[in-house]
Amino acid sequence: MKLNPASIYRIAMMLVLTSIMRPALAQDKHALTVQQAADYAKKNSIQVKNLLLDVQLQEETNRQVTSSAYPQLSGRMGTTYNPNIAVQSFPDFISLATYGVLQKEGVTDGSGRPITVPNDIGLLRAQFGTKWIANAGFDLSQILFDGQVFVGLQARATTMEWARKNVEVTEELIKANVYKVYYQLVVSKTQIDLLDANIERLQKLQHDTREMYKNGFAEKLDVDKVDVQIANLQTEKKRVENQIASGNLGLKLLMGMPMKEELVLTDTLSDSQIKNGILEASSYNYNDRKEMQYAELGRKLNEYNIKRYNLSQIPTVSLSGSWSKNAQRNEFNFFGKGDWYTFSNISLNVSVPIFKGFYTRSKIQEAKLTLKKTENQIENLKLSIDNEVETARINFKTAIEAMDYQKQNMKLAEDVYEQTKKKFESGLGSNTEITAAQTDLKAAQTNYINALYDAIVARVDFMKAIGKL
Repeated sequence: MKLNPASIYRIAMMLVLTSIMRPALAQDKHALTVQQAADYAKKNSIQVKNLLLDVQLQEETNRQVTSSAYPQLSGRMGTTYNPNIAVQSFPDFISLATYGVLQKEGVTDGSGRPITVPNDIGLLRAQFGTKWIANAGFDLSQILFDGQVFVGLQARATTMEWARKNVEVTEELIKANVYKVYYQLVVSKTQIDLLDANIERLQKLQHDTREMYKNGFAEKLDVDKVDVQIANLQTEKKRVENQIASGNLGLKLLMGMPMKEELVLTDTLSDSQIKNGILEASSYNYNDRKEMQYAELGRKLNEYNIKRYNLSQIPTVSLSGSWSKNAQRNEFNFFGKGDWYTFSNISLNVSVPIFKGFYTRSKIQEAKLTLKKTENQIENLKLSIDNEVETARINFKTAIEAMDYQKQNMKLAEDVYEQTKKKFESGLGSNTEITAAQTDLKAAQTNYINALYDAIVARVDFMKAIGKL
């Protein structure tokens, strides 16, 4: 076949687009173990992202506290216009001095009487200042000692650890939920496998029953009953598949994964996986729990709060200084001829708190009561952990026993079904018996699936309770 240039161009473009799109499609597929799914949720969960922003906000708050210990430098510049300069009144010192000299020299008036200072020599009035005043300068201050600022500096590391620990507490909760939803989907896939096995088993029975019917050893009703059972199983399989699809979307939402991306669960689930490592992890320590670590940091911050208010009762010392240039003009002409005068000062300031109406005392007492409340919450948390661990231990033990029992029961139901099927094929059993055996097998499989999921949930709850999830 001969290709024209246009056809060659179209084929080349299709190859290029295919090579571009293939990696993009591959990037949209995520094949994850349960641990990888939990790690993905830690990085992409909106709730965790917001808490990480809180960590950054706390870091900025700490910078604001640190800035209080640094020198504070500010510049200023301003001008003032006085449309009406204030008039000052003061004693007529000129007349007073003149009378004093005349009196001292013994000068007499025209009548020959000595000149004396009158009782009221009057006032002089004058305007002092200029129409325009300008100034520019710098102000510098530095805290030398402030107990509250120093406590804030000491508490910076604890506040950052406290904010990060809050993230870890939330991550632990999200991890537990991811584990439960992930394994629920895995168990549902096991249920699909069991349904497929049942459908295959009934399809074989369907074939055998039809052959028996053709040969006159079975009734048409027997064939119809098997057809109904197969249809019911296929309907249930479709329902479980829809549940898996919905659960998959829910898991993506929990993980923070875009819905358009494909999520593939690679982990499997077995009885041994559920039981593995439980005996080794049976002991627990309160401090293994993220909630306890978070509460302990809260207590430490409350202790800093008490220390801060205690130190607010002692003097604070600071150093300040200023340097200025100022000028006075009768016209707005500060950048022309004329002098600018320098003014500067350095001050050592000591502020001594004497009485604030018992405000500080009340704040100290309030901080102590808050600390006591936190300590009570920690004790209550210990009791809650003890209760949670023991409850989870009992639930896990019960779930394991139920899982083992239901697995044995399912195996027994399979054996019963196979024996009943052989009797039916040999003409020694009825269709009612095999239908009942199939119903019992289906019920045993459903019970096993439920027990399997209950067991993995109980394991997750127990590992979370002892702080080793």
